[in-house]
Amino acid sequence: MTSTAREKKALRAHALACRAEAAHRHGPSAGEQLAAHGLGFLDLGRAAAVSGFWAIGEELSPAALLIRLISEGHTAALPVMQGKDRPLLFRAWAPGDEMAPIQWGISEPLATRPLVEPDVLLVPLLAFDGAGYRLGYGGGFYDRTLERLRRMKPVTAVGIAYDEQRLDAVPHLNYDQPLDWVLTPFGPIKCRPQRI
Repeated sequence: MTSTAREKKALRAHALACRAEAAHRHGPSAGEQLAAHGLGFLDLGRAAAVSGFWAIGEELSPAALLIRLISEGHTAALPVMQGKDRPLLFRAWAPGDEMAPIQWGISEPLATRPLVEPDVLLVPLLAFDGAGYRLGYGGGFYDRTLERLRRMKPVTAVGIAYDEQRLDAVPHLNYDQPLDWVLTPFGPIKCRPQRI
């Protein structure tokens, strides 16, 4: 394990506690605040496909935002795990769809739902910084997925977080895929890539 990987692992417990405190402070209205902002800051075409995620624990849920996007004519999708060390796939989702429960309290669209290659990914996280680096759970699913999609076409990654989850710097490695934006209950934050 590299020193950066050890640093990330040590930071996760602190980040989980900060997120839990923020979730308690903001309450269930935080998801509605995300929806009120929408994704107008991205200037999406009406045909854009947006992937969300099924929130677990104290994750800030993008469900209300996804419902708004569907009402605006966008295709919504949710991630489907393909196994350890593999990128995620995405299947179409709409409110009321039957879901398949998997591990960690996550539910996925059924295999009968069509595959979607999203133009925008709403990404869960434990912490983020101004350069767009995020601290996840350590599985690397979103890094592998973003790397795959960005090889295929322009894709925008939007972290979903509370403002309290922002750090001065998130430790990262060369395979970590940065976010383009972070959307919080207080509004969108444009990530500024680090100069090398």
